[in-house]
Amino acid sequence: MDTAPAEAVGPLMRGVAVLRALSDADGRLSLGELVRATGLARSTVDRVVATLARMGHLRLDGSSATLAPRLMELANAYLGALRLPALLGPHAVQLAEELDESVSLAVPDRDGIRFVHQSTRRRAMSLTFRIGDLLPAERTAPGPLFAAHWSPRQWQDWREQRAADPAGAGFPAVPSGTDTGAGTGPWTGTGNNTGAGTSTRTGFEQRVTQAVGGFEQRVDAARHAGWAVDDQLIEPGLIAVAVPVRDAAGAPVCAVSVVSHTSRHSAASLRAAVLPRLRETATAMEAELRGAPAPTPPAPRALAAWTSASKQELGAEFVESLARGLTVLTAFGEGRAELSLSAVAEATGLARATARRALITLHHLGLVATEGRTFRLTPRVLSLGCPPLSRTALPDIAAPHLAALVSTLHDSASLAVLDGDAIQYTARVATSRIMSVNITLGTRFPAYAASMGRVLLADLPAAERAARLGRMELRALTPRTLTSPAALAAALDEVAAQGYALVDEELEEGLRSIAVPVRGPDGRAVGAVNVAMHTTRRTVAECVAEVLSVLRGAAAAIEADLGVVGRFCRIPLA
Repeated sequence: MDTAPAEAVGPLMRGVAVLRALSDADGRLSLGELVRATGLARSTVDRVVATLARMGHLRLDGSSATLAPRLMELANAYLGALRLPALLGPHAVQLAEELDESVSLAVPDRDGIRFVHQSTRRRAMSLTFRIGDLLPAERTAPGPLFAAHWSPRQWQDWREQRAADPAGAGFPAVPSGTDTGAGTGPWTGTGNNTGAGTSTRTGFEQRVTQAVGGFEQRVDAARHAGWAVDDQLIEPGLIAVAVPVRDAAGAPVCAVSVVSHTSRHSAASLRAAVLPRLRETATAMEAELRGAPAPTPPAPRALAAWTSASKQELGAEFVESLARGLTVLTAFGEGRAELSLSAVAEATGLARATARRALITLHHLGLVATEGRTFRLTPRVLSLGCPPLSRTALPDIAAPHLAALVSTLHDSASLAVLDGDAIQYTARVATSRIMSVNITLGTRFPAYAASMGRVLLADLPAAERAARLGRMELRALTPRTLTSPAALAAALDEVAAQGYALVDEELEEGLRSIAVPVRGPDGRAVGAVNVAMHTTRRTVAECVAEVLSVLRGAAAAIEADLGVVGRFCRIPLA
């Protein structure tokens, strides 16, 4: 990287280095590993990590640092300003469903391409590239489409980068395993990896070498054809075809790709099968972009006002200039794609001089671009934790909040989802009592007799709830289990009205539990959390008085994290 300008904010540069190191390591490193990865002093790493933890961007688990969901606010700022995932994502989802293939949206990022949307099909061989992953342009289908519009300077930069980094160390998402298409790189699971997918490592390396040497020819072909193909240049077995999505001036703003595997298609057969429909989708996406109304900018919110109080509370352990600098990134977003220095200062509540130094630093780091007197975020913002966090599942989001819940109440806490007419436990933190509730992950219980099941049944639309109750076999699991359809229906109405369920010795004698829903951004319950205990621990009244508010607080914290991570990413529920 070029020498930092004199006005650059050193702590901000060091904080970004820590976030990038964690992101490249899939979201978790020990503090010692962070020292080695960044070259920073241990004392510096400690202060940076403490500040990022205060911001909610990471968690400290003993001597390890783990990226936390709230860090996705930075990626959301870029993706919101970009608008492409929100506007074009539904078209990509529809195309993936029609073709039964994975569909990606990617944007140009210097000499590479970066994913901003993934609609992945679930099957034995499933694509695992993530939103925010960066790939070298010459080894992808979108790359030639973007390079067709490169300036001579951009071509020169590409040649210099490849000469300086022939191994591709600057692209951590590129798979390291290259001799098969199963279990390594962007593919997981098992499958019939036949045909070209059985290429030897030597053959694959030859294709990669040819991809660099023949890139300009591929770019010329893409320029004339209007599409491009990746025939196992990133991973043996992975094939893709891409077309550009253009703005009103004819420049590509992104590329939409259909991605498959050689067990299903050859590169030629994939192109023949999907290209007409892919082009139709690109045309619809272009119409969507032209017809979309300009978003209304939100009012300024003094985003950095909290940093002064944190500095006063934590003293030297809180690096205020780092917190302020990262907060500048969140000044951007939907309706705020390009901002002047004054607008950034107003949105964050920072002095103009402070905002200016932060923007100079972020520009040096490649996170902000400047055009005249305005600034905008670059795709490189997605390198700050987005790839690992974009694949975060609901149990991972819930786990630290369940742990905090158990620490407060000293009773076991769990997360479950509805699976047919049963609930399935997907996350759990047990208490260390001699007599405690012993349930393992994956355990299933009838939904009608469990507190979490009743919360989830109560949230269903009335017709669906009635249909489920009509087909359930209501067996008495204990003498107290509700087995009357009418009584259960009335109990579910009560749960829906009060927002929680308390089940007293209906699932198992001696077991009492209370549950509340975990709701997604649309307001529907995607799961439920509960606290379970032996009946000797608390009376029914004490459960409501002592547990319910704390339980609701944990559910609200899970929902907040779910909203941040799930704004532009699909969150697996299990």
